[in-house]
Amino acid sequence: MSDSPADAAPPQVPAAPSAVVELRVRYAETDQMGVVYHANYLVWCEIGRTELIRTLGLPYAELERSVGILLAVADASLRYHASARYDDPIRVVTTLADVRSRTITFDYLIAHAETGERLVTARTTLVCLDRTGRPVTLPAMLRDAFGRS
Repeated sequence: MSDSPADAAPPQVPAAPSAVVELRVRYAETDQMGVVYHANYLVWCEIGRTELIRTLGLPYAELERSVGILLAVADASLRYHASARYDDPIRVVTTLADVRSRTITFDYLIAHAETGERLVTARTTLVCLDRTGRPVTLPAMLRDAFGRS
């Protein structure tokens, strides 16, 4: 056995915070063919993002109420891989991708909960705003909760 640095275990990188939410496609979310209408994937991203923020101990309503900040979607991109259909079980995995001085970026994987088939991959970037709608620096407690500074 060698004690060279090449034999040492690689340093462990902490996993980015993530959250998993499962839901079932409702009839109201589909078109006449029973296929999920494309805009509903953004709603599912919001559900996942809100849950991730909640798991970090920062319910979004509390951020607005006590801290006085708003997080507004500044950019959203989605890539559609396959269609979800009425009554399908869906899994939304939301992962914190990046934290900057004024923005937070989230990645999403929306998949069929039973088969694992990838349906949509998405990314949103939110900007931190004050009550007047002006961009502001993320509060330190929020940066700390996301594990980045």
